Amino acid sequence: MNRATMAVIWDVDGTLVDTGELHFRAWQKFFGEMEQPFTRQHFADTFGRRNPEILRELIRPDLTDDEVKELGDRKESYYLAEAEELGIDLLPGVIMLLDGLQKRGVKQAIGSSAPKGNLAAILQLTKSATYFDAVIGQEDTQKGKPDPQVFLLGAQRLGVPPERCLVFEDAVAGVQAAKAGGMRCIAVRFVGHHSSESLRDAGADRIVESLNDVSVDEVIELIDES
Repeated sequence: MNRATMAVIWDVDGTLVDTGELHFRAWQKFFGEMEQPFTRQHFADTFGRRNPEILRELIRPDLTDDEVKELGDRKESYYLAEAEELGIDLLPGVIMLLDGLQKRGVKQAIGSSAPKGNLAAILQLTKSATYFDAVIGQEDTQKGKPDPQVFLLGAQRLGVPPERCLVFEDAVAGVQAAKAGGMRCIAVRFVGHHSSESLRDAGADRIVESLNDVSVDEVIELIDES
């Protein structure tokens, strides 16, 4: 099978890297300035979603697009400052998969709810940009996960049919998005935001504790089964 006819699309936060604590600290600072609480439960309930949905849920639903952009930009400036200060590392098993898939000719893309500025910073800090043929972020989509738009757009830009794509995810909404797009999905629990049961119920084809537990051959075989 021609490997150029298959692709892997990576979620970022909790899958490629663990930036959860950086985001939590940024949200806490943001809402603290607004004298509004932001708890661990708020974070768990909104993790992996786009800023427009988070802000309209936690502040007020009638925020304008301009207000959403101004507020989102402020929060992301806090996140980027944290990332620059503390650094970001790829999660266990990621670099072996990125490198191995690239060497086997499998196309790869980012499919994330994060703003593209954040994604650029992550790829720069982790020195991983050269592995990806496309980067899909918040600005490229109108609908957030569990809608499959972000992953379908990734497949389109790679020139690979959705049924020949596999998604790496860590969140229930992301797994649901992958399956709604007709793609295979491996869910990783290393960060531990979601239980195995909830990821299985969302439709994950395989659930692993770490990407060290996944080989390139297994990824290719799972795509070939579709």
